[in-house]
Amino acid sequence: MSPRGGLLPVNSLRARITLLATGLAAGVSLVLLWLAWTLVGDAVAAVPQLPPGTAVRVDGVDVDATALAAHMRDHARDKVLLFGSIAFFCVVAATAILAWTFTSRVLRPLREITGTARRLSVESLGERIGDVDSKGELAELAHTFDAMLDRLQAAFEAQRHFVANASHELRTPLSVIRTELDVTLSDPDADPAELRRMAGVVRDATERAGQLVNSLLLLARTDGAGLAVNEPTDLVTLVSSAWRAVRGEADQRGISARFATEPAPVHGDPALLERIAGNLLENAVRHNVEHGWIEVTTGTGPRWSTLRVRSSGGLVDPATVAELFEPFRRAGVARTARSGAGLGLSIVRAAVEAHGGHVSAEPVVGGGLSVTVLLPAGT
Repeated sequence: MSPRGGLLPVNSLRARITLLATGLAAGVSLVLLWLAWTLVGDAVAAVPQLPPGTAVRVDGVDVDATALAAHMRDHARDKVLLFGSIAFFCVVAATAILAWTFTSRVLRPLREITGTARRLSVESLGERIGDVDSKGELAELAHTFDAMLDRLQAAFEAQRHFVANASHELRTPLSVIRTELDVTLSDPDADPAELRRMAGVVRDATERAGQLVNSLLLLARTDGAGLAVNEPTDLVTLVSSAWRAVRGEADQRGISARFATEPAPVHGDPALLERIAGNLLENAVRHNVEHGWIEVTTGTGPRWSTLRVRSSGGLVDPATVAELFEPFRRAGVARTARSGAGLGLSIVRAAVEAHGGHVSAEPVVGGGLSVTVLLPAGT
């Protein structure tokens, strides 16, 4: 039977263990039998010598005294060989039977692990081995296998959730484009103003779809990947560049900004590092309240350079802060923001981890969010 179609690997292991145990028992029994045969012969040969010509009756046979020792030695050795051979075959047979029986019980958890692994698929990742009868290494193997399945199931569920959210995000602008085109094309009296309005809506929808695709590509490039470029830079420079990109939007909403920036040298990919600062400031502006505020702080220590962005905004449940770093989560609510792709903090986390850093967030008292990024300090 093939390894895919049956239990040949487990049975082969069972047979090998049985053969090994039987072989060891046979080898030890043969050595003991040889020792007994030798010792009996030597012991009998040491009997006292009788005067020559004396006849001794042994087993109904008269034996000359000079040949008594040899006769007794041969007789004892024959008995030892006879009964020793019987005992040898009994021991070997008992060892084989017991080894085959107990090996089956010992390998039962391994068969359960093999059967569970064979039944698994993407649709049945919820199955687990659970507690096994065995202790020690096999029980540890079962627990390790279940832990691996937990991680795989979480990864597949996160992937399905991510694909569903990405599909939803892409379907929204595409639906807007199709609706606008259908409505305009079905109107025979559409004038240039109507066509311009439709073109503007389509342009905005395509821009949103393009931003989402670019964010997905950047997230795919960053998440789990190494750094393609490793150059020295300073977080102060990155913050200044990121603020210039969002300052106009902040001024339109009356958002004030306060900066307490000190030199914070780091090493890494300048493009990814700029996205860290850019995404944090974009989120601070877009998820802020009218006439709100933003505080940006940079600094360095013995090991870490720090970037902290605090901003006013809506109330954030502390229990959902960790969810903000998941794709398509906005202020703890999935897919409800009017702008952005919901990937800002996901990209920040991926870029920070790619640089060997850490990122955390906490709610601001009264409403808002504070995000702190720690990156290995450069020289």
